[in-house]
Amino acid sequence: MHVVMVVGGGIGLLALFLLFAYLWGVGEPNFAAAAKIFIPVWLVVSLVNMWVGVTKAGYSVREELPILPIVFAVPAIAAAIAIWRLSR
Repeated sequence: MHVVMVVGGGIGLLALFLLFAYLWGVGEPNFAAAAKIFIPVWLVVSLVNMWVGVTKAGYSVREELPILPIVFAVPAIAAAIAIWRLSR
């Protein structure tokens, strides 16, 4: 359940980045740039999530490592699709 909540939070954060691109865009908002900025930010958030799981929740790195690609990839793929669709 925690993985679903974190992935949902990632999708929400991507939506927030795109909203800020719309609100702060001068002329035509640059949604693709906002999605490109989101990807490294989300990588850091995913790594922090793994670190918290290891240090605070008591999981081992071996247990958390297979979850990291799932948590990172789903919102990152959504951002890549946004980059592809919105950069036309």
